[in-house]
Amino acid sequence: MPYPLDAAAVRTWCGLALEALGRERERIDAINVYPVADGDTGTNLYLTLESAARAVDAAFDGHGSAGTQPDLADAVGAMAHGALIGARGNSGTILAQLLRGMAQVLADAPTGGSGAADALRRALRRAATAAYEAVAHPVEGTVLTVATAAADAAEQSAGEAAEVARAAHRGAAEALRATPGQLAVLERAGVVDAGGCGLVALLGALADALSGEASAGPVAVRAGRPVPEAAGCAVTVPGADGCADPHADGPAFEVIYLLEAGDADVARLRDRLDRLGDSLVVVGGDGLFNVHVHVDDAGAAVEAGIEAGRPYRIRITHFGAGPRAKEPALAPRAVVAVVPGAGLAALCADAGATPVTVRPGEPPASGELVQAIRQAHAREVMLLPNDPELRHTAAVAAEQARAEGVRVALIPTRSAVQGLAALAVHEPGRSFDEDMVAMTAAAGATRYAELVVAEHQSWTMAGVCQAGDVLGLIDGDVVVIGPDLARTATTVLDRMLSAGGELVTLVLGADVPESLAEVLERHVRERHLAVDTVVYEGGAHAAPLLIGVE
Repeated sequence: MPYPLDAAAVRTWCGLALEALGRERERIDAINVYPVADGDTGTNLYLTLESAARAVDAAFDGHGSAGTQPDLADAVGAMAHGALIGARGNSGTILAQLLRGMAQVLADAPTGGSGAADALRRALRRAATAAYEAVAHPVEGTVLTVATAAADAAEQSAGEAAEVARAAHRGAAEALRATPGQLAVLERAGVVDAGGCGLVALLGALADALSGEASAGPVAVRAGRPVPEAAGCAVTVPGADGCADPHADGPAFEVIYLLEAGDADVARLRDRLDRLGDSLVVVGGDGLFNVHVHVDDAGAAVEAGIEAGRPYRIRITHFGAGPRAKEPALAPRAVVAVVPGAGLAALCADAGATPVTVRPGEPPASGELVQAIRQAHAREVMLLPNDPELRHTAAVAAEQARAEGVRVALIPTRSAVQGLAALAVHEPGRSFDEDMVAMTAAAGATRYAELVVAEHQSWTMAGVCQAGDVLGLIDGDVVVIGPDLARTATTVLDRMLSAGGELVTLVLGADVPESLAEVLERHVRERHLAVDTVVYEGGAHAAPLLIGVE
């Protein structure tokens, strides 16, 4: 029997879609040739939807008493927001916009009857329209075409919500089969559009969630059910070998970040990024956006985001030189580093590391770290969590990557400054074990401190602090409570250097005055002879001040 279009249905939809994409991930990765033949569309869709599902679960967990559930608006809003903040790659970013478009309509939808069916029709149309609006240069024969076909089929269905969803699924599958005839790169490779394949899986899961019946076709088949040969992702063009087009040349880097900015600033950012590269997709709204672009100058793309607002969770992926292939050549060894702030991300990227940028209160999931390890395209990876709270998450990610054949060393860095020290001695020419020992030793020899502003009255190891006080933490413990940043920082420096040291590293947050660096450099020079100082910009979401002493 059909189920109501309510929060429980959204939660079920997420679970079924995640299950379907989990089964189809490798198949979708294998047919990924557009816009880049990098073999990760299925993985990106899965990780995006995983973030959406976590957000929906959190909405249920935070709702209160047992036996109750959030309303439909809260559930679809959580799903869309989770997809937005967790969107990966070109395909995941478009998926986030599709879900956002649906959420904008379903937030006010009734849960049953003709009202729910009509709302679902309008939601699917809004999703397709929103996706087209998000892409700088829409191309037919892609997920955009499949989304439009789904909306067309839904509008022609006169049934209830479950029947509308089933019609949308069928319409999307039919459009997917036709994509090779619309896009030459697909026809040459002998495959259907990978992003569209993922959307068919998503719509099949929606139909299942509302009807309670399993969909036909490999993109939504239940375990043990037969898989039709000519449905969904199984479609190929006869006589083609499924290989990537040897002429899919283009920009060298994929750049993705979340951005806090106003609409006018984002409009200017779109124009600037469109001139810098291609495959530009910007999704979101209400002050939070997910930006995706392919460029040759990754630094310029990040700088454009900094000028527009506050970028974070910055991910930069190098596609590799020459013609792109499904299996990029693996580097001998790489470094993946978790860092707070765009400045540190750029610093790590310049040093050859793959940065995973986060902001306070939003730690990365293990899946995000696994994806960063995959994107490093290396046989061996040094993983720098740079936060004691991430040790378990990083360990889980390392184990999963090892199961995929990557040799991973988890370097026990507890702060970004320890990560910088470890990165400074990284030497790919050494043996894996020697490099791991050297990086671990460099991190362990670096004492670290962090200065933050207290948000409320609290008891600390150094006494009671008031809201607005500056707290100086050394190796994770509060040791100084001061009235301002400069005086507290000099006290912390003196304590750290009392045991000796040769190099002081200062990482300044975005809102810290430039004069602070001059004050601290002068203090070290006058009070601690033969100690050098280096200063880096941490960028938005970094702590006001990080200190490292080696």
